[in-house]
Amino acid sequence: MQSDAPTILDKPTGPKLGALIRKRRKGLGMTLQGLSEAAGVSVGYVSQIERDLAVPTLGTLAQLAEGLDVRLEYFIKTHKPTDAISRAAQREQFSLAGSSITYEALSNDYPGSEMSSYIMHVPAGYQSETVSHEGEEIIYILEGQIEQSLDGQTFTMRPGDSLHYSGTVPHAWANLTDHPARILWTGTLSVLTVNDQRRLPPASTEGEG
Repeated sequence: MQSDAPTILDKPTGPKLGALIRKRRKGLGMTLQGLSEAAGVSVGYVSQIERDLAVPTLGTLAQLAEGLDVRLEYFIKTHKPTDAISRAAQREQFSLAGSSITYEALSNDYPGSEMSSYIMHVPAGYQSETVSHEGEEIIYILEGQIEQSLDGQTFTMRPGDSLHYSGTVPHAWANLTDHPARILWTGTLSVLTVNDQRRLPPASTEGEG
């Protein structure tokens, strides 16, 4: 356990350091005592940092980052306004092994961000499994036709239609047509992380069956 003298960090452009640490800790279901033990920092000092009553040295911050299973950059990276813009002609399309859906990331994954957003390219014949999870989702049909099931009720959705629902309600969807579809998906949860920390929609938008 240790009690460090304060150090000066770069002026943050987003949420305060204490809020970032607390949000990450609670997201992991970790108590102050649990973080204290995982990071090797006294519980009183962790509490002070979370309340922005103390500023840790980079060494202590690195210990906290390790205890919270994130990189140090999660807390100290400076984000520029240009990081937030997504140019249509420059967006990389990517997919996951075993999935026929292609994604375009629209959201900016900065520390403390809660929303993720993607354009999803859905091939003809795609069907998802029925799932439920924490968080919420909004889908907006850009092109094609989607059959969306929500708590046992099915909606036929066409371009311009949208649906906003809680992830805790059992849901599934399918493209039963002979043509591809495009969906704008926005959600408030992190389910899967790929190389550059982009967060993908939940399992309901990845499984095929």
